[in-house]
Amino acid sequence: MKLHELSPSEGSKKDYFRVGRGHGSGNGKTAGKGHKGQNARSGGGVRPGFEGGQMPIYRRLPKRGFTNIFAKEYVSVNVEMLNKFENGTEVTAETLKEAGVISKVCDGVVILGRGELEKSLTVKAKRFSKTAEEKITAAGGKVEVV
Repeated sequence: MKLHELSPSEGSKKDYFRVGRGHGSGNGKTAGKGHKGQNARSGGGVRPGFEGGQMPIYRRLPKRGFTNIFAKEYVSVNVEMLNKFENGTEVTAETLKEAGVISKVCDGVVILGRGELEKSLTVKAKRFSKTAEEKITAAGGKVEVV
């Protein structure tokens, strides 16, 4: 498929209706805007969140907390997902991404302990939960914190 062969699905696009083109069109004169008033004017209408002068809800509600811009974002992978790999494989963030287990690496990978592991693997990750560490070593594998 090429870019010039793409087209929108049938019925998803409507033709633009030209308003204000006379009585015969069924939408002439005021062009669906009614008579006078703020919304009939060019550039008329109010900004998003405006409530007619009443104190808007985003100012009435209390503000709490903050977002830590330095927070690390880890991708979690359960032990059961590591069964995709062959025995003796070295599992890193890159191999997990290539295998389609994770979609992006972010700040690192955390291995969690849900499920069972039948393969002996060398797993390299930022962090391991205690149960994940136990399951990997019990299956004959090795755990390395990167």
